[in-house]
Amino acid sequence: MAQRKMIVFPTKNELSEAMAEYTAKLSAKFIKEKGLFTVVLSGGDLIDWLCKLVQPPYIDSIEWSKWHVFWVDERVCAWEDPDSNYKLAMDGFLSKVPIPDKNIYAIDKHSAADGNAEHCAALYEDCLKNLVKEKIIPISKKTGYPEFDLQLLGMGPDGHMASLFPNHPQINEKQKWVTHITDSPKPPPKRITFTLPVINSALYNLMAICDKAPAKSVAEIMKHNNFSLPSAHLSAQVENVWYLDQAAASEL
Repeated sequence: MAQRKMIVFPTKNELSEAMAEYTAKLSAKFIKEKGLFTVVLSGGDLIDWLCKLVQPPYIDSIEWSKWHVFWVDERVCAWEDPDSNYKLAMDGFLSKVPIPDKNIYAIDKHSAADGNAEHCAALYEDCLKNLVKEKIIPISKKTGYPEFDLQLLGMGPDGHMASLFPNHPQINEKQKWVTHITDSPKPPPKRITFTLPVINSALYNLMAICDKAPAKSVAEIMKHNNFSLPSAHLSAQVENVWYLDQAAASEL
């Protein structure tokens, strides 16, 4: 498993630039090597920080038609609900780049609108299993779980990542690829999330953290490896890199 690397940027804008460059380089690498690129998004501010990808030079140089897009977690609500990570990504990023609709793997529309978190998680796992059969997602030879090329993650002030929260059992799930939560401490309460073994089977994991609110949790992880915080468990097959702005790194 890859050691945690940390890079601190003077400003959020420079972090955003670096994230675009990192993503574009990996996109080019994997498309050259295997003809496609699997990328996993999260919610929160991450989509704002991806804004550089829809500007030159990236907008014109990336082979968007070869991208396959997933979500590391999702809120169980209608696609058009303001809480939806799908809507957030669509409005801020995906609607501005020519990725084929069939390559965007959202939560099941009907089950999400119905609010059935357990069923949504099962359907999303079925979706991943079908894509393994179709040779879109490989199974990691090292871990036995699906292996995504790049995940772009964020961390909450409480140290959560995806919808794996402190003092909740989902972090310990090893059988499932996708699990659900109905009592999220952060609203909305119903969500689905990749499990930790799937998250850590990605080849590259980039954790982007900005602002002062998560600084204490950043310090707990970087200085003390405090494993009561889910984000402390993040690893990757090739590279596990943390991008921080000055505010997020202020307690280090």
